Amino acid sequence: MPFFSFERTVPLPLDEAWRRLTEWPRHGDVVPLTRITVVTPTPTREGTRFVARSGLGPLSINDPMEVTVWHPPVDGEPGLCRVDKRGRVVQGWAEIEVRPGPGGRARVVWREELRVRLLPRFFDGVLERASRAVFGRAVNRLLRRA
Repeated sequence: MPFFSFERTVPLPLDEAWRRLTEWPRHGDVVPLTRITVVTPTPTREGTRFVARSGLGPLSINDPMEVTVWHPPVDGEPGLCRVDKRGRVVQGWAEIEVRPGPGGRARVVWREELRVRLLPRFFDGVLERASRAVFGRAVNRLLRRA
């Protein structure tokens, strides 16, 4: 499975960076051709499930996910969320870590391992680079929007 990670430092308090990154429907606002539906009651916690539906019409795929680790930042301590991808097509996991950064800013670390079934491993490098670009841009947009 391709693995990628990236980091961002933003002029936000930890809890605000966390909120912006873990309001799942907002991801659909910043990832092209994607809609997010949360299928369990709020608030988010371990066991929360949601589905990202990406694509156009009959060429869409569902990417069901479940929050398996949920530790929001508290009193300046880092926060960590892990989401496991449980789909037939898209598999893997993503972790979002929010920790104190320099000058009172928040440091965000995004780590992800991703596998698309039926896509030959020959394409892992392309998948890794494309995913890093798409998710990096999405995180930038989520952190800029209130």
